[in-house]
Amino acid sequence: MLSRAVSLALHGISAVKVDIEVDIIKGLPNLTIVGLPDSVIRESKDRIRSAIENSGYEFPPKNFIVNLAPAGFKKQGANLDLPID
Repeated sequence: MLSRAVSLALHGISAVKVDIEVDIIKGLPNLTIVGLPDSVIRESKDRIRSAIENSGYEFPPKNFIVNLAPAGFKKQGANLDLPID
């Protein structure tokens, strides 16, 4: 595991702790988000890449896997963009 962060996601009216784990594996350059993300979180790949490049850094050409645990409920909204970044 390369990095780990903790955030919160809404599940109904309750806040649930979400562990965000990032790892780099061998393969073609890609960014994959697993752990039952909704379409807004899947689209965050483009927002994250844009934020890194607009900050003056180069997005490394590696194969990143982002795990949102626990995977038992659907994560919604853009509130996980910053912890993933």
